[in-house]
Amino acid sequence: MFNPNVAVKNLLQGPQTDAFIALVARVLMAYIFIVAGWGKITAYTATMGYMESMGVPGALLPLTILVELGGGIALLLGFQARLAALALAVFSLMTALLFHGGAEDSINLMKNMAMAGGLLFLMLHEAGKLSVDYRIEKS
Repeated sequence: MFNPNVAVKNLLQGPQTDAFIALVARVLMAYIFIVAGWGKITAYTATMGYMESMGVPGALLPLTILVELGGGIALLLGFQARLAALALAVFSLMTALLFHGGAEDSINLMKNMAMAGGLLFLMLHEAGKLSVDYRIEKS
């Protein structure tokens, strides 16, 4: 009997494919955090005001930028990727609850939860062969 899961596995299985897909996955996940972190730097005062209007202390903005921009870059490079993925997953869940908990913002709530799920999956698996982590572990 034909099993599509096995067919896809057989089609995509291989060390080069695994390394490439892991890199693409990290790039796609990192992109939103890098852009968001940079956006907070360029709109610092407005972002601080928005955070405060949502009941979050504006003094947390530097930490927010560090987590988003720093974590995004670490994820992109595959440097301490498991730790970066965990930090970004927790950040995504906290952001979902603090800023997107209302019924009118359910899409962003679900988006953040989905990102957290993907990041937790990455945390369980390595960053792949095309990463700083792999180079460090193999040296």
